[in-house]
Amino acid sequence: MTKNNTRPERTGPLSHLKVLDMSRVLAGPWCGQLLADFGADVIKVERPGAGDDTRGWGPPFLKDDYGNETAEAAYYLAANRAKRSLTLDLSDPQDQALANKLAGEADILLENYKVGGLKKYGLDYASLSAANPKLIYCSITGFGQTGPYAERAGYDLMIQGAGGLMSLTGVPDGEPGGGPQKAGVAAADLMTGMYATVAVLAALGWRDKTGEGQYIDLALLDTQAAMLANHAMNYLISGTPPGRVGNDHVNIVPYGVFPTSDGHIILCIGNNGQFEKFLRIAGQPELLADARFADNKARVANRNLVNKTLHKMTVTRTMDEWLEDLEPAGVPAGPINSLDRVYSHPQILARGMRVPIPHALGGTVDYPGNPIKFSKTPVDYPAAAPLLGEHSAEVLRDWLGLDDDALAALGRGGEK
Repeated sequence: MTKNNTRPERTGPLSHLKVLDMSRVLAGPWCGQLLADFGADVIKVERPGAGDDTRGWGPPFLKDDYGNETAEAAYYLAANRAKRSLTLDLSDPQDQALANKLAGEADILLENYKVGGLKKYGLDYASLSAANPKLIYCSITGFGQTGPYAERAGYDLMIQGAGGLMSLTGVPDGEPGGGPQKAGVAAADLMTGMYATVAVLAALGWRDKTGEGQYIDLALLDTQAAMLANHAMNYLISGTPPGRVGNDHVNIVPYGVFPTSDGHIILCIGNNGQFEKFLRIAGQPELLADARFADNKARVANRNLVNKTLHKMTVTRTMDEWLEDLEPAGVPAGPINSLDRVYSHPQILARGMRVPIPHALGGTVDYPGNPIKFSKTPVDYPAAAPLLGEHSAEVLRDWLGLDDDALAALGRGGEK
């Protein structure tokens, strides 16, 4: 493969790999951003003049050093850091040929077109793998490449509903605010991006052993069904679909949000030792002698009674008073923080989870950091999400070895 000449030296464990990211919106770009965090050279392929749909998904939009609003939406910035942007019009045969050549240089290709959408451009796995058998090709769709729903488009909210998450999330029916509720972030998209990253890394392991790439078929609906964890197993074992329990835990009591005199705290009491400590701090250890409070099985069976009893206790003190006593005693408890408190939290800052990253428009953009801490190949942050087409000529030079004359012949002589 062509040596990359202009890309800055990276520290991550995947700095030897090239990724052609032909995905857009969130699930695919989230995978691409993780691979970029790990040092891979991730080329984001975008439509000329428009780019990724999320570039326009604002406000808010990034402001420049003078306080002027730019065209860079925060949503787009969230999933595309450390990538390089190349614009290609796939309806143009010349750009189709460039995309095909770039795929021949790639280790990994990510795409989330409709089923079969790239075949007409010769950019499907069968076509590309014939010339590049080491290619790992990851397709992300709403419902997968097979089955009766394969042709349907899938969106995160629809998948959260169809995949069962919304049947588990929210206040129970019949209570104030009851009814289905989506997660506060695009859980299906984000988890699909995570599964895609895991799948790509597993495929790299296979390629290391055999020299062969492979095709990865990943669906949002499959991911949503897979990630239901204990809720899925509770149903598959019992045959009874679980319902919404609000902030409670379906298998553990007490585990949820409890009122204080000035706000709320979270209690995540997972065993009898922790529960006994809580009751002693609350001044009511005698409740352990009540069979309804004696162990977790009994407490789950008497959920409403246990929770109402604890509510009467917790509301007698302030949030800080409870946390000052519970945390040193080893009782899992914590506050409910808004994001301003999250990103100023001393532990978040100490762990490098708020990082300023240089942006092409000047200055820096604060990002959530990558939570993975490598001992030998640390994540670095070379750049924020790229401007549309910011690296078009640069990528064609690096990956395809095109010189200025060749770029000019392609009509790209004026690009960076």
